Amino acid sequence: MATSNAADPSHYRSVLSHFATGVTIVTGMDHATPVGFTCQSFSALSLDPPLIWIAPSRSSTSWPKIAAGGSFTVNVLAADQEDLCRQFSTSGVDKFAGVDFTLGVTGTPRIAGVLATVDCTISQVTTAGDHFMVVGDVAALDARSGMPLLYFRGGFGQFAL
Repeated sequence: MATSNAADPSHYRSVLSHFATGVTIVTGMDHATPVGFTCQSFSALSLDPPLIWIAPSRSSTSWPKIAAGGSFTVNVLAADQEDLCRQFSTSGVDKFAGVDFTLGVTGTPRIAGVLATVDCTISQVTTAGDHFMVVGDVAALDARSGMPLLYFRGGFGQFAL
């Protein structure tokens, strides 16, 4: 196996793209307006207490609005929601146009039809390179049956049994 300088962004992205990730949309409220962004960096962190983490980009225009509200929902996308993923990854558009949602216990949007939702209050935010590492204190969570939307080597796919 060949090695290379980890500081080379192109090589870094290429190597790490070999790890399949699920895809989420992180949502919150900017006063009375729903906001959100597509996020691949999400994981369970602790069982006791129940904590998760996300890593929004420091260049995100949506994250500061969500952070100001103190809470967010992680919406885990289902295999058939690639279009929704792309909609929330586009800047300068109404990301919630045509999107059905309800508000969870933290007052943040739970998108209809997603595979799972995790409602959180912000517990901790740390700067980590060009991203923030955000720890969420889990307030409520729900899931339904179905298959996840996956991202692998620069493309979207589905899990096959």
